[in-house]
Amino acid sequence: MKIINLLTLFFLVACAQQKQQEVALIIENVSIVNVRDGSISNNQYVAIDSGIIVSISDKAGLKHSGKNLIDGTGKYLMPGLAEMHAHIPTETSWGGNVKNTLFLYVSQGVTTIRGMQGNALHLELRSKAEKQEIVSPRIFTASPPLNGSTVKTVEEADEKVRKYAADGYDLLKILPGIKLEVFDQIVKTAKEVGIPFAGHVPADVGIRHALESGYASIDHMDGYLTGLAPESVTSTTESGFFGYNYTTAADTSLIDELVKMSLDNNVWVVPTQTLFTRWFSPGDPLEYAAQPEMKYMPEDQIEKWVASKKRMIEADNFNEAQWRKYIDIREKCLLALHREGKGLILGSDAPQVFNVPGFSIHHELDDMLDVGLTPLEAIQTGTINAAKYFNMEGQFGEVVENASADLILVNNNPLEDLSTIKSHAGVVVRGLWLSPEEITKELEEIAR
Repeated sequence: MKIINLLTLFFLVACAQQKQQEVALIIENVSIVNVRDGSISNNQYVAIDSGIIVSISDKAGLKHSGKNLIDGTGKYLMPGLAEMHAHIPTETSWGGNVKNTLFLYVSQGVTTIRGMQGNALHLELRSKAEKQEIVSPRIFTASPPLNGSTVKTVEEADEKVRKYAADGYDLLKILPGIKLEVFDQIVKTAKEVGIPFAGHVPADVGIRHALESGYASIDHMDGYLTGLAPESVTSTTESGFFGYNYTTAADTSLIDELVKMSLDNNVWVVPTQTLFTRWFSPGDPLEYAAQPEMKYMPEDQIEKWVASKKRMIEADNFNEAQWRKYIDIREKCLLALHREGKGLILGSDAPQVFNVPGFSIHHELDDMLDVGLTPLEAIQTGTINAAKYFNMEGQFGEVVENASADLILVNNNPLEDLSTIKSHAGVVVRGLWLSPEEITKELEEIAR
C-alpha cells in the first residue's frame, strides 16, 4: 500500500511539472507596475497560460518551457487599458471595418472596451472575444440607444428595457431627448430587471435627478456644467455643446454639491475630455487631419471630421476666450470628481471627430494630466477603476496572479512618462502575444 501511495505521489508531482511546462507564454526579467500603489517589482518572471496569469515569481530558472519567451529586461509590464466609451461599427458581420476597428484598439494597448451604442452583432462579437475566436479587446456592450425618438412613452420604455435585458446587453445607453416620466420608467424597470444604465443626461431629467436615479456612469460629464448655471439662464437659453452656452453663468461654488451627490449615489464619470480638446476646440481641422494616426481611417471619414470641426469653430457663439473658460470649469469639476467623488473611468468616445480608435486613449490620458491627475492616477482610470466599475477586481486591470493576461510591455516607467505607452514593446490580449512587428504589419495593412 505504501508503495502504491508513493507511486501516486510521484505521478502527481510529474503531472504538476508537466503542467508547468505547458505554459504558453513567459515574460522574463521584467519590472511590474502595481497600479494600486505605484510600486515597482523588478526582475519578475510572469507565466501565462489559457489567457490567465498563472504565476509571478522573482526567481530565474523557472521550469516552464513555453513556446513563447519574451525578454523583459529593462522593460515594464502594466495592465492593458480600458476604453470605457468606445464605439464598434454596426455592420452585420465580422470583417472589414469591424475587424479593423477592434484591432486598432488592441494595437494601442486597449484590451477592454465598453461599447456605448450596441446592436445584435456586438453580442456576437462579445462572445467571440470571450472565446478568443477573434483578435479583440474584451467587450462589454450597451443596448441600442434609448432617446427621445426610440422611447416616447412609458409603455415603450418598459418594453424596451425588458427586451434589452433579456437579450443580454451589459447596460442601457441613455441619450438626450427623453421626457422625465419616460426616463423614470426606464430607471424603474432597469432596477427591476437588474440592468445598469449610463450615458447622457436628458435636458428634462437634469443632473441632480440623474445622480439620484443611480446612473452607473455619466459620460462626457454631461449635465454637470448645466447644473452649475441658474435656472433663469437654463430655462431661456439653449445649452450648446454640453453646456458651453452656460459658461459665463456657471457658479463653480456648486461643484462640491454635485461631486458629493456623485459619491453618495455611486456614480462614476467618463470624461471623454478629448471631445472638448480636439473636436470642440480652436485648433485647425487640417492640422488634425494631417496627424499620422489619421491614415487608419477612411478618407471620406476624415473629410467629414474636418467639415464637422469647421462647423463647430465657425459658429457665431464660439470664441477662444469662452472656450478656455469652459475647459477650465470642466477641469475643475473633473479634478473634484476624481478626488472627492466616486471617481473617473477612462474614455475618449472613439471613433469620434479626430479620435481614432486606440490612438485617442493616449490623448485622453494626456488630458487627464492637464486636469491635474498624476501619471499613476491617469493610468488607474483605465485599469483598476474600470475593474471596480464592473465589480471585477482581481479579474483584470492589474498584473496579479489569476487575473486575465491583458498586458502592455513598455520600454520605460509609465509612472514617469505616460508617452511610453504609445511606443510600447508589445501587447498581450488574454494570453495572445502581439509583437510590435506583428502590430506594425497589420496597421500597415489597415492604412492601405
